[in-house]
Amino acid sequence: MEINEGINTIKPQTASSFLLKEGQILKIIDIQGCQVSDMLLFNYPDFGEKLSSGKTFDFEETILITKGNHLWSNRSRKMATILEDTNGRNDFLLAPCSSETFEIMYNYKGDHASCFSNFTDVLADYGIAPDDIPTAFNVFMNVKFDDKGKVTVHPPTSKAGDYLTIKAHMNLIVALTACSAEDSNGGSFKPIGYKIII
Repeated sequence: MEINEGINTIKPQTASSFLLKEGQILKIIDIQGCQVSDMLLFNYPDFGEKLSSGKTFDFEETILITKGNHLWSNRSRKMATILEDTNGRNDFLLAPCSSETFEIMYNYKGDHASCFSNFTDVLADYGIAPDDIPTAFNVFMNVKFDDKGKVTVHPPTSKAGDYLTIKAHMNLIVALTACSAEDSNGGSFKPIGYKIII
C-alpha cells in the first residue's frame, strides 16, 4: 500500500525532508537517469542518533553498500535495510557537496547550490544544526578508487527509472537531495523522485 499517491519530486539542486515511520519503505527513484540523491537519516525524535558511514562500513564489512546491506547509526543500531537496488552503485565515502567543495575543487567563485546548504535548509525546522549533518549515503553516486586509494568521481550508471528501497527499523527523519555537483551527475542536474510504501 502506497501512502503518497504517485511520485513526490525533488526539483534539481534542491532537497526535501519527511518522516519515515518504523516498518515503512522508502523508494528513491532516478526519474531521468544519471542523477545522484544524497540521503541523511536521523532518529525521530532523538536527533542525536544519526546515520554513520563508519559504523556501516564496520558492521557490513564493505564500503560498497547495496541490496541486503544495513545502514547503521552512530550508536551502532540498524536504522534501515536496503531491500532493492536496481542500479547497484552508491557511495558512502564522500561528504555532501558544499560551497567549499565548489571553491576548492571546482575553483568556482560565487554562489552555487549545494547538498549541504540544502540539507541545512530542510533540517532547520527540526532543530538540526549544520554541525549535526554527517556524511550522507549518496544513492546512485559512482565513486571509484584504485589500489593506492585514489578516489575519482564518475557519472552515475543509473538509468531512468532505476530505484533503491530502504525499510526503516526506527522512526526516522529522512532528508534527500537532487545533488548539485556537476561531476557527480554527468554535468547536468535532474530531479529525484520518492514515495513511501507500507
